[in-house]
Amino acid sequence: MLGFTRYVTRTGPAKATFVGGLRKARERRSGFNPHGQLVKALKADIAFRTGGSYLSGVVELVKERWKPLYDSVTPGAKTYLASLGDPEQVGLAQTRDALASVGPLVVKVNPHFGLKYEDGRREAVRLHFDEAPPTREAITAMLHLMARHMDQILPNADPVLVDLRRGEVHRLDPAAKPADIETWLSGEAAAFTAMWSTTAA
Repeated sequence: MLGFTRYVTRTGPAKATFVGGLRKARERRSGFNPHGQLVKALKADIAFRTGGSYLSGVVELVKERWKPLYDSVTPGAKTYLASLGDPEQVGLAQTRDALASVGPLVVKVNPHFGLKYEDGRREAVRLHFDEAPPTREAITAMLHLMARHMDQILPNADPVLVDLRRGEVHRLDPAAKPADIETWLSGEAAAFTAMWSTTAA
């Protein structure tokens, strides 16, 4: 899902360049995730209601090369954690990944975690770590794909995208038309598939 939603934000020749880079990474089997420990720390602070102490400590645990990254992301993560409100009123919920058919493309839809609130609300949360804020296209694509498969991911939950560096939460635009988004994404998926095949030739 991350690769596809990053693709839809690009225009012109940048799309082909991006797909070529994805294909080379797949062939090299590269793709180490430097954010794993931060996600675990955030989930621990939610689960154990520790108000950010795990997030504060994780910066000292990561390898030296990742410290600048964690220093830049952790403040926003703490802002997001505080925005959840009373720690006693929110906890983690188990989510499942889903496979979405988007035109000719199969996209793995994988939120980072789920939340359950004492008032019955549920959220499936995907985190955005990039330096640049998520574009409107990326937000729309990601939230739409999660919403479309929420029965598998976390029934009766709302999809949420968190811009972690800024601690900002993005939700579905109630004015958005799902049919229009489907048409747009199907076209993007067809182009992505064609470019992928071209780079393989």
